[in-house]
Order: sequence, then C-alpha cells, then structure tokens
Amino acid sequence: MMAMPGATLSRWTLAYFAAAVVSLLLAEGLMAAGFGYPSAGIRAPETLAVVHCVTIGWMSLLMLGALFQFVPVLIAGPIHDNDLPLPALVLILLGLLTLIASFLQLAGLLPPARATFLIATVLLGAGFTLALWVLGRTLAGAWPLNLPAQFVAVGLASVAATAAFGIIFTLGFGGWAGSPALARLHALGVPLHIIAGLGGWLSFTAIGVSHRLLAMFMLSPELEGASVRWTFRLGCLALAIIIGVGAVVAAAGHDPGWVLALGGLAGLGCLGLYGRDAVQLYRKRLRPLIELNSRMAAIALLHLAAAAILITFCTLSGLLGRSVGALVFLSCFGWLSGLGLAKLYKIVAFVTWLECYGPVLGKTATPRVQDLVVEPRAVKWFWLYFAAVDVATLCLFFGLVHGFRTAAATMCLATAGIALELVRTRRLSNVKEPLRLPQGVREPRLLFTVIAN
Repeated sequence: MMAMPGATLSRWTLAYFAAAVVSLLLAEGLMAAGFGYPSAGIRAPETLAVVHCVTIGWMSLLMLGALFQFVPVLIAGPIHDNDLPLPALVLILLGLLTLIASFLQLAGLLPPARATFLIATVLLGAGFTLALWVLGRTLAGAWPLNLPAQFVAVGLASVAATAAFGIIFTLGFGGWAGSPALARLHALGVPLHIIAGLGGWLSFTAIGVSHRLLAMFMLSPELEGASVRWTFRLGCLALAIIIGVGAVVAAAGHDPGWVLALGGLAGLGCLGLYGRDAVQLYRKRLRPLIELNSRMAAIALLHLAAAAILITFCTLSGLLGRSVGALVFLSCFGWLSGLGLAKLYKIVAFVTWLECYGPVLGKTATPRVQDLVVEPRAVKWFWLYFAAVDVATLCLFFGLVHGFRTAAATMCLATAGIALELVRTRRLSNVKEPLRLPQGVREPRLLFTVIAN
C-alpha cells in the first residue's frame, strides 16, 4: 500500500463525488428523454442547461473533489482551510440550480425572472472563488511547485478564465452586460469558453494529475523528463494563445478562428506527448496485473486520441461546423467522463481504505484496497458505458436522434451501475468477515470522511 506522506483526508471529497454522480445521472436522463441537443438546437437554452449540468455539476465537482484530496499528495503537504470545501460545494450547487432555472426561463419552461442570471453569477463566482482559494493556498505553501502541481496551477487559472467567460455570457443573457466589448465577447467567445473549460480546466488538469495517479496505482516510475516538460509547455502555449489572444481578438469584434487553429496545433503537440507518456507508464509498470481503473483509463485515453484525430480531420475537411456537437460529446463523455468514472472507482476505494484501515495498519489484520471492490462485477458496467458513448457519438454524426436517446438511456443505466458499485465500496459491502470491521474500525459515512491520517 502506497502512503500519502504529509497529506490529510479531505473531509468533503466524497460529498463532491456524490453530487457529481447525481449531476451526471440527471444529464444522461435528460438526454435520454429528448431534452436538449440533438432534439433541440446546439445553442438552445435546453441544451445549455444539460451542458452546464455536465460541465459544472459533473466534471467540475468531480475534479474539485479529487483535487482537494490529491493536491496535498502532489506537494506532500497539508491542505489549507479544510473546512471551506463544504460552503464552496453548497454555493456551486445553488448557483448551478439557479443557472439551470435561468436557461429554463429562456426556453419558456419557467416564468421569466431577470435577476436569476445575476444570482447565478454571484453564487457560482463565490463557490469557485472559495475552491480556488483553498487549492491556491495549498499550492502556494509548496512553492516552487513540482511539475504535476504546475499542471494543476495552470488548470486553476483556466477555470478562473472559464468562469470569467461564463459570467460575461450569463450577464449577457440576463441583459446585464451593456459594454460593446462584452457584447462582442458574448457573440464570438463561446469557443474560447468551451476550450478554457474542457481543454484548460478539465483536460490539462487531468493530464497533470493522471501522470501521478497512473504511476501511483500501477507502481510505475514517475516521468519527469523532457517529454513531460514539453507536454506542459505546449499545453500552456496553446491555452495562452486561445484564451489570451482569442479573448482580445473576440473583444475587438474579429473572428478568432485563426487563433483557434494556431493554438490547436500546440494543443495537438501537447496531446501527442501526453499519449506517449501514458504508454510509457503502462509499459514500465511494476504491477503485472492492471487493475480495472487503469484498464478503463486506457480506454478513455483511446477516446481522447479518437477525438483529436476526428477534430483534425473535420477541421481540414471543412466538416467541423456540422460535427462540433458530436466531437464535444465524444470529448466530454468518452475522454473526460470515462477517465473520471475510472479513477473515481479507484479513488473511492483508496480513500475508504485510508479512512477505515490506515489507522489500524500493523495493529490488526486488514484487507487490501482491492478487497473493497469486485472488479468482475463492475467491469460490465464500464464496457456498457463506453459502448453506449460510442453508439451515441455515431448517432450524432449521422443525425439519428432516436438512436442517440436510446444510447443515452444505456449510458444512464451503466452510470447507475457504477454508482451502485461505489456505494457498495463505501459501505464495505465487498469486504469479507472478519476483516470487514476489526476492532478499532467503524463503518464509514457515505458522504464524508471522519478522520485524518
């Protein structure tokens, strides 16, 4: 068992995970019911409600919960202000619900109330500010940062940019942004908002954290050579071009298409080097049998490669405009959500083991982390999930709305199966007696950890 030197258990990480999984199930259920794209337009208010349920409710809360636990691991130090993640979670959830209500007003499904856009902006801004404060203070205490922590720092800067774009758009929807520059950003800056969120905040942070997590969970030597450094540099260059230069160009009223193309070249270089690093981690592992979470992470990486290839092909062939919905869907659910579910399966078991059995290790017989899960039972849900994502993506490419809804319903079923496995892990249901609750061990709470190690 690998220790977490100098780190504490994050009390509210599991609450973030629970809220994230509920948001994912809600989004998948809405897509299965025909709410949003492709049953509605890609920029329709219904679609925006589902999109933000996925990006804020599922992926951002998942990432924040993971960072509260693993940033201290990256820096080998304690987390600062460990009580603030809970109010941050409450504010983000309230802000998300208010934002969804605002989009439902635009769709004519709720009575109009102009102030809801402003309230959503304040709540989400306050929630993310608290989360960034905790993580930023934690990283600042370990300066100068090691390379994985530098990835996280850039990711946090990207979520700040994403939130800034989102605030501009939200104020624009509510009629609160009267500045001509803000109006131009509202009209031309959507691609910048998407790339800052999916590319900078979620993907770039996932790349940095996964370098450490893949090495930790597969017992591979950590990669800290030129390849990882150039992955970081090219990613930073891509984000600086797209977010920084793109924002200036869009605010001036010009189409940022050439900026996206230029930044995209650096981004492809970053992804190529990351793919090479990931292959090296799998090849150099000391653990002969690859655990389920690492096998499914490899499938998510293949979906990332497929998304990058398809984006390049569609851009060169002039099909990007027609295919953008399918490409974003593949990136969100095949790559980011697939990786998130795979690592969530391991992290819940890992944190539960640390909470329950870490304090009594060496004093009594304890189970292994792998004894908290049943991989042969869980693997079918992961394969069903990825298969449904692939079918849904093909349906979007070919405009098969009913096929997409059926695939989305299958995704929802698979996600529910994975969620049930997470609950069983947290309840220690898979651990055999008498190892389940030896003396000194209490059954853990479902939504928060009780102790720190």
